[in-house]
Amino acid sequence: MICKVAKKGLIGAALGAAALGLIFGTAAPSYVKTTFHKARQSVKGSVPVEFEIERAKQEIASLRPAIDGAIETVVEAEIQAQNLSKEIASAREELNQDGRRLQALNERLKTGDLHLTGGEAYSEKSVKNDLARMMDRYKIAKTILLEKQETLKIRQRNVVSAREGLAAMQNAERDLSARVQAAEARLNQIKAARTSNEFNFDNTAVGQAKKIVSDVEAQLEKMARVDDLKGKYADHSGSTTIDPLRDVTREIDAEFNSAPKGSDKTTAEKF
Repeated sequence: MICKVAKKGLIGAALGAAALGLIFGTAAPSYVKTTFHKARQSVKGSVPVEFEIERAKQEIASLRPAIDGAIETVVEAEIQAQNLSKEIASAREELNQDGRRLQALNERLKTGDLHLTGGEAYSEKSVKNDLARMMDRYKIAKTILLEKQETLKIRQRNVVSAREGLAAMQNAERDLSARVQAAEARLNQIKAARTSNEFNFDNTAVGQAKKIVSDVEAQLEKMARVDDLKGKYADHSGSTTIDPLRDVTREIDAEFNSAPKGSDKTTAEKF
């Protein structure tokens, strides 16, 4: 059953490739590659910034085990260098003592004083054999000491390199953490600005309503003034009926306090 499914899948893939070849010809691989690249960019572009920030935080947090391991490496390298330094100091002291014994015994051989402290004498041949064996051991110890000194130099350089690597990782962690914090603060600022913009109401409708009301008020004002002017300049001669008993002259004299005949005052003096 599995073989049949796999076979069908291979046949389908082959048919799809053949169809692409028929449609696009030799450019089919380029179209497939471009389509895949565009799809990947589209998917990546749809990932929220908050998710990317959290992913960056996790990546930075994953640096901590590596930094802790680097710290342990530095400590171990320092301890190894210190122990080797102590070994070298002890070996150097022992080598100096052997050198002093060699020189003392060689002086006795030169002077012919081959007696020990207890008075027992050694032959010249026996002393030379002892000197030869002691000299061989001295040379071997000296070679070992030189090798240890070279090893110490290498370990000391390793300590310096490990410290520099640790410092670089710590600085990178601090720098990346600061950049992520800055990015998160920027994101919060943008969110706050967008939230503030949501409360900026659209005043278009309000402005339109104000304009309509102003137009109505202006129209009413125009109508009132037109009616007023029409009332002032209208011909009322045909529509006004005068009471025959009305004394218009007396009304005018009363209104303007007109003086009797023969008086020097005029009605203009009233004003």
